[in-house]
Amino acid sequence: MNHVANMKGRESGMPEESWWDSFFDADATIRLFVGADGIHGDTVEFGCGYGTFTLPVARRCNGTVTALDIEPEMVARVQHQAAVTQLKNIRVDLCDFVANGTGLESGSQTHAMIYNLLHLEHPITLLQEAHRILQVGGTLSVMHWRSDIQTPRGPSLDIRPTPEQCRTWLKEAGFRSIQTVDLQSSCPFHFGLLATR
Repeated sequence: MNHVANMKGRESGMPEESWWDSFFDADATIRLFVGADGIHGDTVEFGCGYGTFTLPVARRCNGTVTALDIEPEMVARVQHQAAVTQLKNIRVDLCDFVANGTGLESGSQTHAMIYNLLHLEHPITLLQEAHRILQVGGTLSVMHWRSDIQTPRGPSLDIRPTPEQCRTWLKEAGFRSIQTVDLQSSCPFHFGLLATR
């Protein structure tokens, strides 16, 4: 799955890695989203970036974590991290999922992750693709920069979605049982939602 048409979304660049990592307690965030039992099955991550959340979720998943990104350098970075940490359940693909979808089979995933992406131009399309590839009863975790407080990073305030907007989009994409996940202890600049297919 090697798509070359680069449909990178608005304001989707990444800052320097150590600064980026300082915004999150990634391990604690993943625990809040997937619980003590972790994930039994396969997971897909839309936009893995530096692998901030890829490695923590791989440690809590007994299936394959498919990490997707449009940037070749990010794909190479996460592949390297997976090799160094000997996490053999990570598969990293160069993929323009905005333009072309994930290429994964319908109903094949137990969990999906869409973090800091719903400010892109077509958020419902992303959510519909997550819905398509999730099995019935599968879950989608959503995280995004808050717009009600000052944050050290993130897209322009006028394109940041609110939790209420995300709930509306999730329902439109077919999700049910949408819950708020309190990320104050691990990602105070973000809000979290967990939706069931």
